[in-house]
Amino acid sequence: MALRSKSRAFISFDYDHDQDLKNLLLGQARNIDSPFYIEDWSIKVASGKWKSEARDRIRRADLVIVICGCHTHQAVGVSAEIEIARKEDRPYYLLRGRKSGWVRRPRGTSVWWDTMHPWTWDALLKITTGNR
Repeated sequence: MALRSKSRAFISFDYDHDQDLKNLLLGQARNIDSPFYIEDWSIKVASGKWKSEARDRIRRADLVIVICGCHTHQAVGVSAEIEIARKEDRPYYLLRGRKSGWVRRPRGTSVWWDTMHPWTWDALLKITTGNR
C-alpha cells in the first residue's frame, strides 16, 4: 500500500483569545497517525507587511484550518487570512474550537456555504485528506 503524504496546514486563529486552541491542534498534528502537519507560521510581531507574509505562508500550505472561538468574529487577521486563502485558491475549513459558549464564525464566511466542523479526530481526518 502506497504511503499517503501528509497535508500541510496553515492555522488561522484569534491570536488574542485562542492561543491555547492553536497549541492543542499543534499537538494533534504531532500524533504519529496524523494525516496533516503544521509548521508554526504564526506571525508573532505585527508589522505593516503581515498580510504579504501571511500570503506567502498560505501559498506554501495545502489547506487552511480556521479555529473558531468566542471572539473570532472580531479577529480582523482571521478574516484577512480567509480572504487570502480564497484568492490563493487554498481550501479553508472552519473548526469549532470551544465545546461550550457561543462560538462565532469569522466575518466574511457564510452560514450557508462554510460548514463549521466539530473538533473531532474524524472531522480532522476528513478535512485534511480532502474527503469532504
